[in-house]
Amino acid sequence: MDRSLTLPELVKALRGAEVFRNKCRIRPMAETFAALASACGIPNGDDAAAIPDGDGYLLLAAEGITADLVRQNPYLAGRCAVLANVNDIYAMGGRPLAMVDVIGTPDEASARELCRGMRDNAARYGVPVVGGHLLRTSRDSSVALAILGRAKACITSFDARPGDLLVLVTREHGQWLADMGFWNATLPEDDASLVPHLELLPRCAEAGLALAGKDVSMAGIAGTAIMLAEASHVGCRLDLDRIAPPAGVPLIPWLLAFQSYGFLLAVSPGRLEAVRALFAVPGLATAAIGAFCRERRIVLRRDAEEAVLWDLAAQPFAGVAR
Repeated sequence: MDRSLTLPELVKALRGAEVFRNKCRIRPMAETFAALASACGIPNGDDAAAIPDGDGYLLLAAEGITADLVRQNPYLAGRCAVLANVNDIYAMGGRPLAMVDVIGTPDEASARELCRGMRDNAARYGVPVVGGHLLRTSRDSSVALAILGRAKACITSFDARPGDLLVLVTREHGQWLADMGFWNATLPEDDASLVPHLELLPRCAEAGLALAGKDVSMAGIAGTAIMLAEASHVGCRLDLDRIAPPAGVPLIPWLLAFQSYGFLLAVSPGRLEAVRALFAVPGLATAAIGAFCRERRIVLRRDAEEAVLWDLAAQPFAGVAR
């Protein structure tokens, strides 16, 4: 545990992070679509939209990749587009079916690299890219993917309850990409376990072990916990003493990092051991790192000291709630 910063200094650093500001920029869109979402009965703000269908749900999601990454490394950007979308479906307790892409590029070379990245990672996850759209742009390249999945039972962002434990599931082995704030736990040597580890999420949903959760997104553990609490209209406490970054990774970057395999789950205390048992496979780590509460504040706790990271009653974060 990094003791070089006080809790107020940790709060200041997290609140000032660009990934936090980016999540706050969702608010105007959330407000714009709020009435439509209510009319349709499908709330916005989840990892994927859950559309009732027969005895389960169709899951629909989309992800775009930052322009800087597309510009610097179009192949990696294509791979990341697949990763982000596949995680969104599994985070909901579903299984992905197929993807389509939208590519904007001024040259054929960038388009080919984007497509090659998508093709290679789609093959790793066993999810086909079945179509898409190509735009000729005058300057920058861009890429976005949409994905369709299906779930028998959902893990949502809207069903965390006071008293539930906040449980983090991660892959222990990985590579820290400090310049990208990215914990890459999907290395080539992990191909055999990649999908089996993700399959534990729908198994968790179908067994009723967790009703709520999210994948650890670009706002990291800290920002994702805020979004999960906000969507569920609750608060939560993050116990920093229970959060162990990988060797060589400082605490603040770890709290803000995107994880290629990282999920936060809301688990009732009576089901914690069953969740631990489900994810007790080689390569995975499961830890209860906090708990949800009625008071709509996200609090950091270290030893006996506490500091408010975000007061949702006073200020929205992404502005998304049921």
